[in-house]
Amino acid sequence: MNTLVVKLGGHALDRLDVDAPVLSDFASDVGHLRDEGVHVVVVHGGGPQIAALLERLALPSTFIDGLRVTDDATMEAVAMALSMVNLQIVATLNARGVAAVGLSGADAGLLHATPLGESWGRAAGEPRIETAVVASLLREGFTPVVSSVGVDGAGGLVNCNADTMAGALAGALGTELILLSDVDQVRADPDAADSALTSITRDQVIELLASGSARDGMRPKLTAALDALDGGAPRVRLANGRRSHALSQLLTGALASTEVTA
Repeated sequence: MNTLVVKLGGHALDRLDVDAPVLSDFASDVGHLRDEGVHVVVVHGGGPQIAALLERLALPSTFIDGLRVTDDATMEAVAMALSMVNLQIVATLNARGVAAVGLSGADAGLLHATPLGESWGRAAGEPRIETAVVASLLREGFTPVVSSVGVDGAGGLVNCNADTMAGALAGALGTELILLSDVDQVRADPDAADSALTSITRDQVIELLASGSARDGMRPKLTAALDALDGGAPRVRLANGRRSHALSQLLTGALASTEVTA
């Protein structure tokens, strides 16, 4: 089965209504891929929606190394916000003719992870993936749409970064990983637009992370790329999901992107 794991997040998800251009284009692209025999597993974030809910609840929104600090109250807000994002993405895909099913990492043991604790609270890293439910849905012709709320060993909810989960899932499935967010390409110098990279090696990624040149939300994206490759993914590409028909344009080579190679 030819399968892609596609992470959709950042400001590409600013609008989630059924007429939102980004989601409409994405649903069309996924439908065309299915017609060509390519199956898509969608992993989504929801940073704007989480931030908006935290503001309404008068709770702080804090990040360390690109990961959201998640105390117990924030964990509840994350779970609520991502559940709504999941429902809206699934509803839009179905309205556009893509038979989608929504999941969280808590479903059928899909995502287990240990909270980082200390400064990060219930934010979690190093996810452990059980692919059975995703594989079953793919065999039945459904498009899984997965949020990155998972569980710890005791069944408590954890907040796993969506890039991190997508990388682990692509590695576990042995599929290509595509990270669509709100940046066009990885930059050697984050402050220099002319330093965009079309291809970057694993060693170069490690250097960007070690030197601090990979900042904020780019850090978990690049770490996810390494995790995916280490887990068995054949290829990782990053691109701007806000561009028109970003997924299909990326796959045909018409969209600026960065490929991470071993």
